[in-house]
Amino acid sequence: MKKRTLALCLLGLYGTAVIAVPAPVTDVTASDSDKRLDEIERRLKTRTDAQHRQQEQLDIIQNEVNELRGAIEVQNYQLEKILERQRELYLEIDKRIESVLTAVPTQSVASNVPSSTQVDTPAPISANENDAYDKAVNLILKDKLYDQAIPEFQAFLQNFPNSDYIPNAKYWLGQLLFNKQDWEGAGEQFQSLVSQFPDSTKRADALLKLGITEMERANIARAKQLWEQVITEFPDSSSSKLAAKRIEAL
Repeated sequence: MKKRTLALCLLGLYGTAVIAVPAPVTDVTASDSDKRLDEIERRLKTRTDAQHRQQEQLDIIQNEVNELRGAIEVQNYQLEKILERQRELYLEIDKRIESVLTAVPTQSVASNVPSSTQVDTPAPISANENDAYDKAVNLILKDKLYDQAIPEFQAFLQNFPNSDYIPNAKYWLGQLLFNKQDWEGAGEQFQSLVSQFPDSTKRADALLKLGITEMERANIARAKQLWEQVITEFPDSSSSKLAAKRIEAL
């Protein structure tokens, strides 16, 4: 009986010892660190992707701004040319009105003079001269027949060498040849305009384009000299700005 009681007591103590053994500890700290790193990496990736998208949008906006600036510059240049052409048309109209007013009193006086003493007084601008110039200009402005306008201006220069329209006619002819890349022919007209008509309103643009014709014929030093002349003589003109860009590109 004592032996059985002792055995039971030993068994109870063994069982208590078994139950009292602590459970193994799980490494919770390592798992939390991995989760935090994953979360940080995810947030960094999200932020990086957002920055890339923003940079792409900024690049697109910058390209659009550059295109708009270029378009505005082109439009400004075209507007300046239109305004310049309008001023020329006003000057031509003024010249024609003045010619008519000058011719009228001359004709009135001549009609009152006896035929034996009447003297022929030529009008400042003949009707043929006006018609010839208008025909050549209208081929450009109205009909857009540029090739046909070339011989018309050539004929005008030959038939009316003393006309007030000679500077403009030389410029128009030079521009037409310039557009056809006839650098030599265009250069001759622009050079003639610059040399013979220093007060012409076309002088600045003629100097600029004369420089371009020289550049196209590989006369770089001469081209630079002409562009510098444009900047010196017409510092505030659009031709001066274009000449400066040409020099910078050399």
